[in-house]
Amino acid sequence: MNTGKSNRREFLQGRSALKAVEDLLPRDVQPTSSGGEAEHHPGAPTDESYLIQVGRPAMACQFEVLLNAGQHAAATETALAALDLVDKLEDQMTVYRPQSEVSRINAAAAELPIPVESRLFELLQLAVALHGDTRGAFDITAGPLSKAWGFYRRSGRIPSVHEIETALLRVGSQYLELDPSRRTIQFKRKGMEINLGAIGKGYALDRCGELLSQAGVANFLIHGGQSSILAAGSRLSAHAEKPGWHVALRHPLRPDQELADVWLRDRALGTSGSGQQFFHFEGRRFGHVIDPRTGQSVEGVLSATVLAPTAALADALSTAFFVMGREQTLEFCGEHPTIAAILVCPGPRIGQLELHVCGLSDDEFRRKIE
Repeated sequence: MNTGKSNRREFLQGRSALKAVEDLLPRDVQPTSSGGEAEHHPGAPTDESYLIQVGRPAMACQFEVLLNAGQHAAATETALAALDLVDKLEDQMTVYRPQSEVSRINAAAAELPIPVESRLFELLQLAVALHGDTRGAFDITAGPLSKAWGFYRRSGRIPSVHEIETALLRVGSQYLELDPSRRTIQFKRKGMEINLGAIGKGYALDRCGELLSQAGVANFLIHGGQSSILAAGSRLSAHAEKPGWHVALRHPLRPDQELADVWLRDRALGTSGSGQQFFHFEGRRFGHVIDPRTGQSVEGVLSATVLAPTAALADALSTAFFVMGREQTLEFCGEHPTIAAILVCPGPRIGQLELHVCGLSDDEFRRKIE
């Protein structure tokens, strides 16, 4: 992964961000030259209201911060500092670097309690709580199953029954012992490991959002790989249909096709799907999302999108809802009014899709297919 820092002379100011993240923004954004910002009063929408885009590769995707040009003093410098923070969080959470804190936990926590940095410990507590709330559908210990299926190295395969049974013996967040008084973690079973891939990007966005908000930046959109998004305030444009930031929900198998529009305001969105990591075997399609309760590749859902108060929650619950399916997702949303979801499922005929939506109002959601 690229961990280089952004050069503060290299960002483009006053340029439309449409080309780089065209499925995140409304069509009214018009490009301008890269020579400077559009002239308008801070906070006032104009016919030509441009965006500042600051981005950097991290966590195997592109992280980007989008800002209303000319609205907040020093917003670009703050955005660059936020991306520096993403690099630090990746160094802490990745399982692909032996020196990371998570890698050190995985190497030793089966033998003794391991101290954990305070914010990371809070994230682990959230992950364990979500494991219980989703009845095991979300599980940060499911790495052995991903390895058994070959998805850990992005080369899918059908594991044997024995391989799945063996992996399941090392899976289960109920076997993580968190001690808040000492802020330590210990594994109750040998061979266990934690992997924050299904919640880490969202957590990084939340930390970036904190930094921007503390600096007085009230309107921004941050995304990690376009599947994890955190939005605050609104996109300033005279052509904006509704308050907030416009996001286009894409077809999980044909990303050039839009299924729905979503408007985010002081809210996060996360999407999980198997559109990029999958393989076919004997006429069946096997995606990379594995049910940690059974060890089987999940079928019946093509993508799960969640709106939640935080990006960590949206990320984690999008994975959980993908596993849980329609009925359990609707039940969960009914019990948690701050959570909304959009499930895209195969329709009754080949090539057809069904959208199942819960918890969204007309001001937040517009369907583009029937």
